[in-house]
Amino acid sequence: MTAAEEQPGSAAHVLELVASGTAASRADLVRELGLAASTVSARVQELVDAGLLTEYGEGASRGGRRPRLLRIPDSGGIALAADLGSHHARLGAVGRTGAIFDVTEHSFDLTAGPDRALEPLVGRLAELADRQRAAGRTVRAVGVGFPGPVDTGTGQVIAPARMPGWHLYELRDRLAERLGLPVLVDNDANMMALGEHRVAHPGLRHLVVVKAGRGIGSGVISDGRLYRGARGSAGDISHVRVDAAAERPCSCGNIGCLETVASGAAIAAELRTLGIGVDGSTDVLRLVTDGEPNATTLVRQAGRHIGAVLSVVVNFFNPEAVVLAGALAEAEPLVAAVRGMLYERCLPMATSELTITAATSGADAGLLGAGHAALRELAPGSRPVPMAPAAPR
Repeated sequence: MTAAEEQPGSAAHVLELVASGTAASRADLVRELGLAASTVSARVQELVDAGLLTEYGEGASRGGRRPRLLRIPDSGGIALAADLGSHHARLGAVGRTGAIFDVTEHSFDLTAGPDRALEPLVGRLAELADRQRAAGRTVRAVGVGFPGPVDTGTGQVIAPARMPGWHLYELRDRLAERLGLPVLVDNDANMMALGEHRVAHPGLRHLVVVKAGRGIGSGVISDGRLYRGARGSAGDISHVRVDAAAERPCSCGNIGCLETVASGAAIAAELRTLGIGVDGSTDVLRLVTDGEPNATTLVRQAGRHIGAVLSVVVNFFNPEAVVLAGALAEAEPLVAAVRGMLYERCLPMATSELTITAATSGADAGLLGAGHAALRELAPGSRPVPMAPAAPR
């Protein structure tokens, strides 16, 4: 949790209320924040002067003068966002209202190590920044979702599986130095959870988003905020031991991890032993869509394994929704199997009002989350501003 999130009434809080549509005028902000009108007016004026808010038109009167409406201009600040996979990179620019600009996707090999991966990533992000500035947008920060554990306090990558050379690599600082912008780096599942929550489930306070693709990860939204845990590993279900994995060695160095039987990489490897040529999760999904029985069976089994692990999470955390994202989540047999295991293994109190669904924000969820996190935590307006006491009532 950042300082801005801890303090209601901060400039970042004001921007968030306007960006989400919760408040459209100074009067709305007074009602939402419970602060004196003079305090809110001063805060809004600071943001207007900084180019982060603008006033336009007039809203409906509730008695008295019609209020001036507030909005966040695209020119007021965007974040560059990168959603990295082990073999691809999806890049775009994200505004505070959730608008996305100039999305591109590129081949990108993180497994080659940081020395070879950093240069192309910096180059692509610099080109993206130039396009935003040419369009009159102000680039405020950079958000990056990385497919492995990240210590968000230091910006270091921590022992990612299948990615030699990345352990303790200071990705945040290296990117900030090269781009001349503040950078936030976090786990890709966390960024996807933040994006899916913001776009598709903003009214929910407690949410688990599972990314089922080449690997498996999950992000946790607790009390409306991304929950990272003590060092950023909250939600890492990929390396929970499951009986079905028996003694299978995992890339993390342990044995019997969920990833070895339920990830897209594991399913693809199993299909190859059956003589079915597949490269990864996209090919697996294609086979399931075409009704190939072996792929369908393996995906359904993967859903049961994931559901078994999630049943512990649901009983313990009691979320309002479990959202399945990533390439494999587009396979209905997987979603149905997860749903069945949760209803079978969880307490009725935990599932009676639980929503279990596939993600709706699509491939841009990670970009939206990374951009939103960077703007929220790093950009101007994210620092708390001392609050004046509310007017007596």
